Amino acid sequence: MLKEFVDFVKNEKLFLKKENILLAVSGGADSVVMCHLFKVAGFRFAIAHCNFKLRGEESNNDEEFVKELAKKLNVTLYTTTFDTQIYAQKEGISIQMAARNLRYQWFEEIRNKYNYSYIALAQHKDDVIETLFINLLRGTGISGLHGILFKNNLLIRPLLFTFKEQILNYCTENRIKFRDDSSNASIKYIRNKIRHQIMPVLKEINPSYKDTIIKDIEHFKFVEKVYNDHLKDVGNMVFKKNNGKILLSINEIEKLNDKTNYVYEFLKPFNFGYSTVEDILNSLNKSSGIVFYSSTHRLLKDRKYLVVEATTPVDNIHLLISENAKKIETSKCSIKFKVSKFKEITAELKNHSTAILDFDKLKFPLLLRKWEKGDWFVPFGMNNKKKLSDFFIDQKITLFEKENILVLCSGNDIVWIVGHRINNFYKIVPETKKMYIAQVL
Repeated sequence: MLKEFVDFVKNEKLFLKKENILLAVSGGADSVVMCHLFKVAGFRFAIAHCNFKLRGEESNNDEEFVKELAKKLNVTLYTTTFDTQIYAQKEGISIQMAARNLRYQWFEEIRNKYNYSYIALAQHKDDVIETLFINLLRGTGISGLHGILFKNNLLIRPLLFTFKEQILNYCTENRIKFRDDSSNASIKYIRNKIRHQIMPVLKEINPSYKDTIIKDIEHFKFVEKVYNDHLKDVGNMVFKKNNGKILLSINEIEKLNDKTNYVYEFLKPFNFGYSTVEDILNSLNKSSGIVFYSSTHRLLKDRKYLVVEATTPVDNIHLLISENAKKIETSKCSIKFKVSKFKEITAELKNHSTAILDFDKLKFPLLLRKWEKGDWFVPFGMNNKKKLSDFFIDQKITLFEKENILVLCSGNDIVWIVGHRINNFYKIVPETKKMYIAQVL
């Protein structure tokens, strides 16, 4: 088993021998064998153990066992204790999810603080098969068919070359002691139901079902790569770039043969579910302005595009700008200010990002704020006032863009819709003596 382990680490390029690895160790057979293999192979490592306080004295005994293991192996040990039930109630999540979140966050803190290259988890091939079934039962795209990856960013799984049976045999052959987690026998968890109730039936049908499924998973990985390459090609036609915004062309989507699956894959990174994608597609022939939400993003059905952006708290910007101010920064943008003698405007200043105003008409301090319903101004080149809401419609400004628009005010007047248009009354004229230049950076 040692040779298989070392070869697996090398062939899959999990880490270099000189690198220091943080091992997540519960005290069970899998993680204890991982420790022994690291030690015998001469790899550099430390141990991290979490006590989730979920099994009373049994949890405390697990912690003591891991302390003795670290002492026996002469390696650094990090331990912590969590009030997992309290955390789960506070966050409104399951105990399993709470334990997962807590341990991964803590592992990463330790890894980062003490400069470990990777965090090693003791999952094996049986875990891969169980995960495949869990994904299938919950519903998954093709990415859920590859099970568990050998290496995923800073997480590595150096036991994915072997099955649970081989791990237990290794313990017997080498007289390695380990802890039994009593909760693993409970079938109230979906993974345990699959392990104890479904797997035995599969073994009756096909005694070598595990090898068969693992081979299938390897094939799924290849199919996934082909699939992703194709998605990338189609995505290059559907996604449009516009000042860093995420836009999906409705026209290109309409050309697709299987819109639902394509758009689901395109929007999955933004956490939109399958049913929401169906609703989005049903809105394509409807009027613009419909908004859809995921847990992290929102999507606007606009005239020509589906516009996606992260959901962020709306800032209440309200900044006073003195006559001598040179620059201000907000969460929306940065603006620099300059007072200059009247002169001919250069071509580089003739753009929507720059406002050139008659300095002597302004009343300081100016006010920078978010636009509000009922706001109006006299657009440059016009003599009559117009509501900002009507101006935005004329300019085809989307709902998301409107939420981020700021206005620069002098007294009760809006002198500039930042990044769009100045007030005609405040434009420079031949009689202007000084120019006030505001420019979005």
